[in-house]
Amino acid sequence: MTDTRRRVKLYALNAERQWDDRGTGHVTSSYVDRLKGVSLLVRAEADGSLLLESKIQPDTAYQKQQETLIVWSEGDNFDLALSFQEKAGCDEIWEKICQVQGKDPSVDITQDFVEESEDERFEDMSDTAPPVELPPCELNKLETINELIASCLSSAVRREKLSTALEMEGYIRKLLNLFHICEDLENLEGLNHLFEVFKNIFLLNKNALFEVMFAEDTIFDVVGCLEYDPNAKVRKKHRDYLRQMAKFKEVIPITNPELLAKIHQTYRVQYIQDVVLPTPSVFEENMLSTLSSFIFFNKVEIVSLIQDDEKFLNELFSHLTDETMEISKRRDLVLFLKEFCTFSQTLQPQSRETFFKTLASLGILPALEITLGVDDLATKSASIDILSYIVEFSPSMVRDYMLQQANSAEDEHLLLNIIIEQMMCDSDPELGGAVQLSGILRLLIDPENMLASINKSEKADFLNFFYKHSMHVLVTPLLSNTTGDRPTKEDYPTVQLLGLILELLSFCVEHHTYHIKNYILNRDLLRRILVLMRSRHTFLVLSALRFLRKIISLKDEFYNRYIVKSNLLSPVVDAFLRNNGRYNLLDSAILELFEFIKMEDIKSLCVYVVDTFGKALDKVEYVQTFKCLRLRYDQQQDRIGERERSTSALDSVPSLLRTTRFRRDPRQLEEEEEIWFNSEEDEGEDGADAVTPSHTSPVSQVQAVGLITSPTSPVALSKANLISPKANHGGGSNSPIIGASSNGGSSSPSTSSPTTSPVPPSTDVQSPSTLKKALVDYDGDSEEEEETGPVSGEMEGIEPKKDNDTILPVVSHVDGEDYDVESPNKRAKLT
Repeated sequence: MTDTRRRVKLYALNAERQWDDRGTGHVTSSYVDRLKGVSLLVRAEADGSLLLESKIQPDTAYQKQQETLIVWSEGDNFDLALSFQEKAGCDEIWEKICQVQGKDPSVDITQDFVEESEDERFEDMSDTAPPVELPPCELNKLETINELIASCLSSAVRREKLSTALEMEGYIRKLLNLFHICEDLENLEGLNHLFEVFKNIFLLNKNALFEVMFAEDTIFDVVGCLEYDPNAKVRKKHRDYLRQMAKFKEVIPITNPELLAKIHQTYRVQYIQDVVLPTPSVFEENMLSTLSSFIFFNKVEIVSLIQDDEKFLNELFSHLTDETMEISKRRDLVLFLKEFCTFSQTLQPQSRETFFKTLASLGILPALEITLGVDDLATKSASIDILSYIVEFSPSMVRDYMLQQANSAEDEHLLLNIIIEQMMCDSDPELGGAVQLSGILRLLIDPENMLASINKSEKADFLNFFYKHSMHVLVTPLLSNTTGDRPTKEDYPTVQLLGLILELLSFCVEHHTYHIKNYILNRDLLRRILVLMRSRHTFLVLSALRFLRKIISLKDEFYNRYIVKSNLLSPVVDAFLRNNGRYNLLDSAILELFEFIKMEDIKSLCVYVVDTFGKALDKVEYVQTFKCLRLRYDQQQDRIGERERSTSALDSVPSLLRTTRFRRDPRQLEEEEEIWFNSEEDEGEDGADAVTPSHTSPVSQVQAVGLITSPTSPVALSKANLISPKANHGGGSNSPIIGASSNGGSSSPSTSSPTTSPVPPSTDVQSPSTLKKALVDYDGDSEEEEETGPVSGEMEGIEPKKDNDTILPVVSHVDGEDYDVESPNKRAKLT
């Protein structure tokens, strides 16, 4: 079993000088053949993977901090730290490091830092002087002490030697004794020197010195020294603030003395860093990195200690959800929880996820439902901050809770609706809380951070939930304020709120596709929003215009038809004309909208704009946008006119000619071909006048001179003698009409079969030249081809006669059928 003393967290310092958590594991020290030396090995607690393999170099400076930390640098600007769970484990590894480097384990640093430049390295290597000797700690030596400490800051080695001297001689406590003497004597010069001395001690950036200065019995004296800034006109009484003004409230008694001491120390050190110390220069900023690390590790330890105290947390949440709790008591509880969550921001993602899951299991979201609705500004503000921390880190966790509520709570008790309602009733004149809540709402409805898996689709489920249960709550203020031709209320808080709602709706248009489209079209929402174009607040007019611009940018014809049908660009054009050409943001935004319509060639909107507003917009000449729109419109109208003319030419062709294209059944062709072969001899002897080309195939010949149909097939009869527009491939004077003579279009009696009835002349038959033109026009109409079927491909191989003989149809007589003049069957034969 692995010794818990060796349990550590591995940290690495990033480019922003913040510590990144690289994982939790167990550390060992052993010889590694590949590295040829004793190395520190950290293996992950979860899967045993190797988190760290670092050879203990003989010249690497290792630092021991706060009894449970070992910090060192790997290469250039790559700092690592091991944070031990127990002090015994830290001491054991520290002894191993010191053994490898031949150092005494009682020291807190094993090596001098390597100089930053070659010149310093050469200078310090040749310097064989002993460590820095500090002058006696006396009042008359304060100036000398100040000069000595300031002179050591320029060299890393001298800073290290000075730090060692200050620590070994207990010099800091001696200086603090001098501070008491100077204050009693009101020796301002000595106090000014002490300010400079302690400011420079901070710049030494040594954790061992910080531990001395931040001890319970010394920290207030250190703060007192930093009150006497010689450059300040008035002394700032920081000690009075920390002792009297800053009150520590135990909303729930903390029984752990270690936790209590850490909380006090961290608050005071944070105050020193943020308030007391003068703002560091660019060159001094990196010299305070150890101070930041000290605070960071303190906060991590505080969060861990509280998180492990189940009794404390259970008591905290039971008080939070108690509806009988006093307002002031609940306020203190929420403020504590907010501070707790703020400290958690120092944790790395893995640790923070565990932290928020712990809070969720304890019921933080039901507690926030109560605290968000409390009529206390401080409580509500802190609750919004806590919710923001949770949603920013894990919006899916909050969405899961909201979806669970859908089946068990009424709409007004849903957390999502509580967020929206609190956004609408923010009492802050600047709507600070509403702005923060709208940001939370945007994160919750953002599809980009929604998860999708095989068994679960968070995006579909949550968006359906949002539009069903909460969207109507969000748009209620908008709809109630746009019942007429102009906004009903135009006070500043109302229009600010409407602006936030419009931003959220614009976000929905951009990211929610059909959900928001259905909502807008079904509820005529865009018309109501464009009422705001008549507001006297320009920013609200621009918000409404921006919403319309988001819709038009989608180039969705559903939206475009809705805009055209409802004449929804009218408020925009009215606002543009009212602006009267003034060069401002509104003018530019409207022009950009019409420029987009022109550049993207959105035809439906282009026609709508010119048809409806052309007369007014043609007068705008300081930009070319509307002239270009007019030009696009005219070009489109010309194309439509040409199309209509070609369509009317097609309409002039007789309907029978435009509907005679068909696809033959191949089985019918085989039957007709067999009949043709069987009757070939008889037709060759009796039909001398019915001349057929010798070079055509039997099927083509049947198609060229007429169709021989079965007398029992009405379908075949109705398809007989149909004309193919591609039958006339030859030149000369051959008529393209079967059954029409070449001399003026009068028909001749058929002599091809003794059973064929005489065919009287038809008044419906046109001249060959006219029909040929009609056929050519018809043949070029591709749209008609798609509607009536493919071109009769079976007739493409026909070659007409080369002479002027008349081609007569071969028609079989149907028994019992009277072919009078008015018979439609007779008309079919004539054509």
